[in-house]
Amino acid sequence: MAALARWCVRHRLVALLLWLLALGGVTAAAAVTGSAYSNDYEAPGTESGRAARLLSDGFPGLGGDSDTVVWHTTSATVRSSDVEQTMTRTLDRIADLPGVASVAGPYGGRGTDRISSDGRTAYATVTFDDRAEHIDKAEARAVVDTAKAAEGEGLQVELGGSAIGLTQSSGGHLAEVVGVVVAAVVLFLAFGSLAASLLPIATALVGVGTAYAGIVLLGHAMTVADFAPMLGMLIGLGVGIDYALFIVTRHRRGLKRGLPVDEAARNAVATTGRAVVFAGATVCIALLGMLILRLGFLNGVAVAASLTVVLTVAASVTLLPALLSWIGPRALNPRERRRLHDHGPEPELPTGFAARWSAFVERHPKLLGTVAVVVMVLLALPTFSLRLGTSDQGNDPGRTTTRQAYDLVADGFGPGVNGPLTLVTRVGGAEGRLALDNLDATLRATKGVATVTPVTYDSGGDTAYLTVVPDSAPQSRQTSDLVDRLRAEVLPRAEAGTALDVHVGGVTASYDDFADVVVGKLPLFVGVVIGLGCVLLLLAFRSIGIPVKAAVMNVAAVAAAFGVVVAIFQWGWGSELLGLGRAGPIEPFLPVIMVSVLFGLSMDYQVFLVSRMYEEWLETRDNRRAVRVGLAETSRVINSAAVIMISVFLAFVLSGDRVIAMFGIALASAVALDAFVLRTLLVPALMHMLGGANWWLPRRLDRCLPRISIEPPECRAAHERLAEAVDADVADVLEKERERDVRDIPG
Repeated sequence: MAALARWCVRHRLVALLLWLLALGGVTAAAAVTGSAYSNDYEAPGTESGRAARLLSDGFPGLGGDSDTVVWHTTSATVRSSDVEQTMTRTLDRIADLPGVASVAGPYGGRGTDRISSDGRTAYATVTFDDRAEHIDKAEARAVVDTAKAAEGEGLQVELGGSAIGLTQSSGGHLAEVVGVVVAAVVLFLAFGSLAASLLPIATALVGVGTAYAGIVLLGHAMTVADFAPMLGMLIGLGVGIDYALFIVTRHRRGLKRGLPVDEAARNAVATTGRAVVFAGATVCIALLGMLILRLGFLNGVAVAASLTVVLTVAASVTLLPALLSWIGPRALNPRERRRLHDHGPEPELPTGFAARWSAFVERHPKLLGTVAVVVMVLLALPTFSLRLGTSDQGNDPGRTTTRQAYDLVADGFGPGVNGPLTLVTRVGGAEGRLALDNLDATLRATKGVATVTPVTYDSGGDTAYLTVVPDSAPQSRQTSDLVDRLRAEVLPRAEAGTALDVHVGGVTASYDDFADVVVGKLPLFVGVVIGLGCVLLLLAFRSIGIPVKAAVMNVAAVAAAFGVVVAIFQWGWGSELLGLGRAGPIEPFLPVIMVSVLFGLSMDYQVFLVSRMYEEWLETRDNRRAVRVGLAETSRVINSAAVIMISVFLAFVLSGDRVIAMFGIALASAVALDAFVLRTLLVPALMHMLGGANWWLPRRLDRCLPRISIEPPECRAAHERLAEAVDADVADVLEKERERDVRDIPG
């Protein structure tokens, strides 16, 4: 690290130009190739996946995305001549638009079922040529504009569907702008120097910008979800600004101690930069743990997010030192520069609230530890009611056209019309056809079924499907129960004595199958992520207690964050007020991604906090002093970093995307609890209670483990001296040689 920092400082212009060249080159390549995202939630081997493949093979014309145009009248009926003429012309115009394959309306012999029983609501189905992820946003926008042009007095027109969802207005880049502005304000308040405040932001923006364009290119090589770039930006801005903050803080400390600018920058990267690389590695390990699930959809998210973390870490340890050497002593504010000039270098000792809080925790570890545990348990309780399922356009904010179309269809035709189930099978022989012809009567008598369409055969008569409309919403528990009932009871009886193998597909079925696969693999995934994180901490801190406590704290942070998400998004506590839409179940893929990200971010603060304690422990072998000094010296910067990260994450609630808002609130909650409850309260309280046992490691294991270090070289040298000091008298001499300062005052 020292050699890398030395090169970047010495060749600062080259380092800056290389990063700008990388950013410009990757961005240009992404602009030329365009995006190729795909929200393919199919899990291999599931019944809904087999149903989708059978339907696609037998009925290629159904492969395009189907969306809905809904209109509702308040003064007349949809059968009135003026309404019928207006909407017929509108549907004809939509059918002529580019990208539209067909339009099926309610005015005709076979479309009467698309008119509600009260005659006030009707809908038409618009089928595009391609699936939603391949539809150009301009084509979907043209459909919306054409349909909306038909609105008039007494006639309301709304649209729903995946392609229409592409046109929903979002916060654009407002979320990023708000997050960056808040981060800049916090940094300026912390440093008092405009130059020092802007460097972490500039470094993070360069790293995240390069990663964002890289994710666009990655979409051409593997399946990448459309929310992956936004998720990567969310994570990258948070960790990127934080990592740069830690390095700038160490650089400023070096300047205050009288080091030349270049040497202070090199030392900052050689010391804190090592912790940054280690923390970034833990985040990447947690994210890449998703690969063991072997789900293509999550593989792309894992690689995309890891790419963002890698580039932000690289920018922090290469671009940042170059910029620090460029601004020179302006990393200090004017008052600090005058003080350095007038009084010379002064040691930076922990004072103020940080020092008082550290001493307070030392005096009352049991009380404060109990309070922290109670807070975490209360917040984690909603997690036990977590329900994974279909979150659809019925959860969109009430002002959106997709939500209004969803509600109009549900009110006029029943909630199940928004998410019908599709039953698909191969047909072999006359007995199979006879069984299928009798199946619709059986299905109509099944609890939870509203209507059933007639059986439709492909041109060769080899594949058939029929549509089952539940009497409950796609995201409801009753619809999931219906899927289970069809698969376990109704269909096996109908298939008996025939060659039929009927598969249940549809939105609810596919999401339930995906959730089952994820939940089934979740214990293995969590175990691998926790195990790898513990191994890294074991190697870094050479202690059994430190990794165990970190694992427990990280699980607590994840559980409490899930509790907050469940309360807001599933229970609906304030979701409409925050503009996040109606309450509903949690998407099946969210737990895995959130566990990865939250576990990685939780490790960051553990590393930065305990690494300073470890430095002091190696030099003094005094656990009380090590914990007190480590907390006093790092709590301020950790809290500042937490405020920045929380602000960035919460700003993404403004993105207009429910999934990204979930991530933002979950990550903000986890970081807040981790920084203000766990790392500055529960962890030091437990370490005070455990005493020297915090640093215990069996001698045999100590000899077997390879030696890696994240502490500065001088502390490693101190550790080696103490390790060689087998004589207690020699160790006492080393201890007495240290000068006492304010940190030696007992709590």
